[in-house]
Amino acid sequence: MTGAWTNGEKTVTGALRVLVVEDEPNIRELVCLHLGLEGYACEGQADGKDALGRTEVQRFDLLVLDVMLPGLDGVSLCRAVRRGPMNADVPILMLTARSQESDKVIGLESGADDYLTKPFGVRELVARARALLRRPRRSAATLDGAADASGPPVRIHGIEIDLARRRVRIDGRDVELTDQEFRLLHLLATHAGIVFSREALLIKVWRGDTYVTVRSVDTLVKRLRRRIETDPAHPRFLLTVWGVGYKFADV
Repeated sequence: MTGAWTNGEKTVTGALRVLVVEDEPNIRELVCLHLGLEGYACEGQADGKDALGRTEVQRFDLLVLDVMLPGLDGVSLCRAVRRGPMNADVPILMLTARSQESDKVIGLESGADDYLTKPFGVRELVARARALLRRPRRSAATLDGAADASGPPVRIHGIEIDLARRRVRIDGRDVELTDQEFRLLHLLATHAGIVFSREALLIKVWRGDTYVTVRSVDTLVKRLRRRIETDPAHPRFLLTVWGVGYKFADV
């Protein structure tokens, strides 16, 4: 592979492209250095608005976003990227100086796939980047066990799930979901009445990522219930099967 330098970081022709958005130069350069050593083409940005502009004209394979950014904060940037046409399906790794669980949940609910709390080890960051880059992009592969993306929408209990358009409607209104929420809903709704263990959902929704646990499944189910259930405390669609896992309501 041939190399070139862009914005102070090395880019490699034909390599997977990573955008690192971090306003602290030392951290940005360190992350880009080690991702570059892994063979990834790394580009750095210090400003959230500038980074958003890059995602609107260039397709990336991974985004590494700091939460606290000038111009546009990382959470808002993440949401904007998810709404855009160019990188809506890109894996996103959040960097945050905050360790409270509520801050992590906000990052994940904005559409991030994983997070690291500062200070972090470079080896862990590289390992998480590798795990995210191994996941199939939804533009390149359909959901595990799902119908072909060109197939008709799934309609069940007043919910319409359009895989091709990546759209969910409930009783005629659009519901915005993150990528993980969409995958979980589509999987369960297309297997109504079938009980999935937490371990099975980890494999199918997270696709083998080693940095999540069964508690991540419970958190995702709670988030999805808040999106689609009228009363999340008494769900009609996403049902808990105590001691086993979760299922979608029978037809």
